[in-house]
Amino acid sequence: MVAALRQSTVEKPAVEVDDKRVKIMLVDDSLTVRTVFSRMLAKEADFNVVATASTAERGLDELRSQAVDVVMLDLEMPGMGGLEALPKMLEISPSTKVLVISSLTAEGAEHTVEALRMGAADTMLKPRPGGFDDDYRDQLMDKIRALKGLSPDAVKRARQKPVSRRAGKQPQVIAIGASTGGIHALNLFLRKLPKDFALPVLITQHLPSSFIPVFARQMEVASGREAILADEGVQIERNKLIIAPGHGHMVVRRKGTRYETGLAYHPVKSGCTPSVDPMFESLAEAYDGEVTGVLLSGMGRDGTEGAEIIVKAGGSIYAQDAQSCAVWGMPRAVTEMGLATACLPPEELAQSILDKAGAQAWR
Repeated sequence: MVAALRQSTVEKPAVEVDDKRVKIMLVDDSLTVRTVFSRMLAKEADFNVVATASTAERGLDELRSQAVDVVMLDLEMPGMGGLEALPKMLEISPSTKVLVISSLTAEGAEHTVEALRMGAADTMLKPRPGGFDDDYRDQLMDKIRALKGLSPDAVKRARQKPVSRRAGKQPQVIAIGASTGGIHALNLFLRKLPKDFALPVLITQHLPSSFIPVFARQMEVASGREAILADEGVQIERNKLIIAPGHGHMVVRRKGTRYETGLAYHPVKSGCTPSVDPMFESLAEAYDGEVTGVLLSGMGRDGTEGAEIIVKAGGSIYAQDAQSCAVWGMPRAVTEMGLATACLPPEELAQSILDKAGAQAWR
């Protein structure tokens, strides 16, 4: 009897500990880069590097065999390469967030913006030798923690929270703010707008300056409209996209019957350049509240103060929902403050705006 009890105790399986740490996989063909990142991440108590891979093919094999929250993916590798592997990774594990580690070259910018369009959540420039300093480390840690995102319970609560604010004045302009995960959402949103929807669309997307020209070309393809970078004196016209440059905030001024963009460089609460807040705030004043603002996926609260000003002036704010966001930060802030008229996936947001736009919105 004692022997039997002793044997059953020995054979009893150990209770598995629920590991709450962020599970990370590194995919990069450089051993040096993998080593530097692994050591950097290992210092964080809430991170767990569960796998490293020197090729995209090996990364895919690892992803098939274990759960991963965040993949740090190099795009320029021998063999399949990160850009080709990205959609396969998202198909294997839709809940995994991909952080693209991008080179500083022009080709790197092209590939990175394309990866963001395809569904990569965010990007981080790969520093030159000696560039893995404390500032870089802090930015990387913040991005990874943001990409870990909401727990399933938090997402469920977000889904259940009602949105009851009525739409405001008929808009004369659409203004969109986005950050982490926003490029994929922007593509989905803009492709939903029909060719005869004529209201000008202004976009502030958090991106490095070197990526903005590539991003503008991509937005042209998605929308079927000409994209223009904001600058001093650029006229806002129907059927056009106006995009904030990477080095300053886009602002809007009214001059008689004309509306023009300008650039501002003042510090903002979010610390972002370009920032959504100056765009929203200046539009609310210039257009007397005849503005529809949209906040898509992104970390932080950029756009919140400007959204309040738009609503107070009589305009409307629309927010992307938690389920479709890479990071439900910017849209979450305005939703929880009761500023949003609708909180939906990007395509449904576009349709909701189309349904409420007046006759002046069409050619």
